[in-house]
Amino acid sequence: MSMERIPLLQVKDLVVTFGARRDRFTAVKGVSFDVHRGETFGLVGESGSGKTTIGRTIIRVNPAAGGEILYNGERISGKISRERDRAVTRKIQMIFQDPMASLNERAKVDYIVSEGLYNLGLSLTEEQRRQRVARALSDVGLLPEFAGRFPHEFSGGQRQRIGIARALIMEPEFIIADEPISALDVSIRAQVLNLLADLQRKRGLTYLFISHDLSVMRFICDRIAVIHLGRIVELAETEKLFAHPLHPYTRALLSAIPLPDPAAEKSKVLEVYDPACHHYEKDAPVWTEAEPGHFVLANGEELDAYRRMLG
Repeated sequence: MSMERIPLLQVKDLVVTFGARRDRFTAVKGVSFDVHRGETFGLVGESGSGKTTIGRTIIRVNPAAGGEILYNGERISGKISRERDRAVTRKIQMIFQDPMASLNERAKVDYIVSEGLYNLGLSLTEEQRRQRVARALSDVGLLPEFAGRFPHEFSGGQRQRIGIARALIMEPEFIIADEPISALDVSIRAQVLNLLADLQRKRGLTYLFISHDLSVMRFICDRIAVIHLGRIVELAETEKLFAHPLHPYTRALLSAIPLPDPAAEKSKVLEVYDPACHHYEKDAPVWTEAEPGHFVLANGEELDAYRRMLG
């Protein structure tokens, strides 16, 4: 296989657990997906579904209990060399959910943005470092002189831009955006989403976008994987997923999206997914391609029904 055809990121049968042996909890249960270079891949699910855990495992904050993670064809999970670990730190960056909690309130923006450069021990002069900070701030729409201020002097949207600049200064290829707009006012969410899309075009970035909001995902993602209780239940191109949702959990998420028309919002019917209603004693669900590029977790009977829905 040529290098061009290898996905930038490959997650294969990933298992993540927490706790001691007696109280061990499995947060991620055999998750697999690929992220292709230059795309925005969405991971959507409710709180506690395991989506953030997957992102933190990719950047090696959480250890993988099973499976493996490959970046550009090379394994980055488990024990790896110090050189590869440093390469992962530079090439894969994360934007966090709460811009206030993720920034050091006692440090000035200059240090916050360039902290990764210090940690990697890059041989930069002080002038080169300052130029990188100024360029990163400028790229996210902030003035270079903001480097001398503290985080509490900025609005929520500006603080999130500082967090994005902190990621950009490392010149990454792959960025994990973990609920990057959920803590922001509605009025500035679109600005941050547009900024991320603009940076992707200019820098050729690849995103893993994590969110609980499918309406946001539709705006920015090329493909979406739906995760429930540590398992991916459906994966498809964004518009295909919205046009033909198959798994009942996906349909429940879509039915919860608010409608701009008050009359339609009042008359719509919410779907509720109860996994207890699905019994698989004899025919367990498996990960199957229901149509080209559209995958779903289903048993034989469910898959037949889904394919009839697709026509």
